[in-house]
Amino acid sequence: MTLGHNNNAALEALIIGSSPAVCRLREMIRRVARSNASVMLCGPSGSGKELVARAIHDEGVRAGKAFSAINCGAIPGELIESELFGHEKGSFTGAHARRIGHFEASEGGTLFLDEIGDMRFDMQVKLLRVLEDRTIVRVGSSEVKAVDVRVISATHQDLGAAIAEGKFREDLFFRLGVVVLQVPSLASRVEDIPALVRHFQRRMPADAKCRYDDAAMALLMQHAWPGNVRELRNFVERASVLHGGETLGADDVAMLLNPTAALAPRPAVPSSPAAVQAGADDFTTPATPYAKTPAPGRPIDLKREIETIELEQIHVALDLADGIISEAARLLTLKRTTLIEKMRKYGVHQQAA
Repeated sequence: MTLGHNNNAALEALIIGSSPAVCRLREMIRRVARSNASVMLCGPSGSGKELVARAIHDEGVRAGKAFSAINCGAIPGELIESELFGHEKGSFTGAHARRIGHFEASEGGTLFLDEIGDMRFDMQVKLLRVLEDRTIVRVGSSEVKAVDVRVISATHQDLGAAIAEGKFREDLFFRLGVVVLQVPSLASRVEDIPALVRHFQRRMPADAKCRYDDAAMALLMQHAWPGNVRELRNFVERASVLHGGETLGADDVAMLLNPTAALAPRPAVPSSPAAVQAGADDFTTPATPYAKTPAPGRPIDLKREIETIELEQIHVALDLADGIISEAARLLTLKRTTLIEKMRKYGVHQQAA
């Protein structure tokens, strides 16, 4: 969708909200869209950095031209050069035909490099050369091709710390971040939540839309939203699946905000009649498979039970993170490489990194 230069209504329809933080962001989008300067978007995962990049493109002089997005952390290191610059047939194993890279595919338009902080150090050198010379060379070729592409990058990392640790090139940072924009977290603009909920429900059938009473909406606005706008979108979709057409209260919202609660171990049901009678009201829900106690002569396979819980938690985290492994790892308090190893162990297919 092309917004058109200085089309205020269209920009407000894309960047939802009326909070001071969002109003400042929209104004900065309008300003940077007037130039071809490289822009770096900084902000937490799930805050909508790609949406901001698209808005800059659509508001600028390149509106209507190609917009291409690539997640630098989602592509294996050995393939990132081919993804960006393309390759010739036979240039490496599996290169069965010539392939145009994202720079060529974005000619005249905008290339969005998401999670730039995850780019391999040797590739940072090659990207810097492209940005300085405005030329590319396909893998396996000696032909130099000029490219006219505006680059917008994004990261949720502290690149200042990465530069200090020697993991990110300072010269590349300054080349990519001629203008640096901060994309606010959802927690810093909670007054936009009602508008965002309406936006996410806009295309839902009437019987799938939920209504929220005052207490429910107040609870939504008190939530920390570690997953930012992405987490809110998933929440709205989850609510529509489980409670479509209903009016939700605070208790409903509390349950929906904690989808992993059902996976938590529950106390075993007491065995004595007196205990059962005394605590009958506390055990109206059957115990989960993870609350088992060994029956006489039938021990529980503890390793298998732990693996079952671990697999379920990985699926929940990936769902909350929209398949973004680095964000799922953060939610699980794991290193990204550790989560990838566990996903391989359980045969969970990688969606994104």
